[in-house]
Amino acid sequence: MLSVVLPVFNEEDTIEEVVKRVLDVALPHDVRLQLIIVESNSRDRTREIVQTYESDPRVTLVLQDEPRGKGNAVRAGLRHVQGDVILIQDGDLEYSVDDYPVLLERIIAGDADFVLGCRHEPGRPMREFEGARRTSAVLNAAHWTFAGLFNLTYGTNLRDPFTMYKVFRTECIEGLDFVADRFDFDFEIVAKLVRRGYRPIEIPISYNSRGFDKGKKVRPIRDPLTWIVALARFRVCRVPRRVGPESESETVVSVA
Repeated sequence: MLSVVLPVFNEEDTIEEVVKRVLDVALPHDVRLQLIIVESNSRDRTREIVQTYESDPRVTLVLQDEPRGKGNAVRAGLRHVQGDVILIQDGDLEYSVDDYPVLLERIIAGDADFVLGCRHEPGRPMREFEGARRTSAVLNAAHWTFAGLFNLTYGTNLRDPFTMYKVFRTECIEGLDFVADRFDFDFEIVAKLVRRGYRPIEIPISYNSRGFDKGKKVRPIRDPLTWIVALARFRVCRVPRRVGPESESETVVSVA
């Protein structure tokens, strides 16, 4: 079974389309699907939209009482995983679910335990925001800067360690306790799996970056500061305990 963890907050314009695409995706080799939606008490209609799927037997709906960040929502979703493979999905349309089969192929074949969907296409900038060339250039430069720092810190050679598409066998995270609440979770999960001996394989995927005017939630000052702290923090931390039971501030509406 594939367990897809979908954290969502203030995505009323895209979440219905994302959920439909995930539920309709053609999975290889008769792989069954569990979709875990973690809704963080959005200010728009997002919660109302995802609640329409609570009767679907493939959907596990987790309702948080307040937003605590993407990382916190992913961690909440991981506590409800039933499958032997996990994939992390965002609530916007930057990534295509049509890439699921190619991301799963190496894991199903037994060639890999940990796969990253690489957004970088040689010779083409990763982000090209319409009418915002300077912002695009700054974010592209920041990506390579932090990717270089990550590779230097952890002894890897990854082009896109911070991609949203992280796919791995559930056993890879057994006994690990994740603590990051925001986008530094992207650093934490890759860093801890690398330190555990898993070397991810990067698979090219399609990517259509949206700008801040379309709801992008990375904050130009606050989040880079947390990334710098994360680089050192997760390099020296001990291997933590297994993830515990769900928080009392979460409501599980339906379990597949």
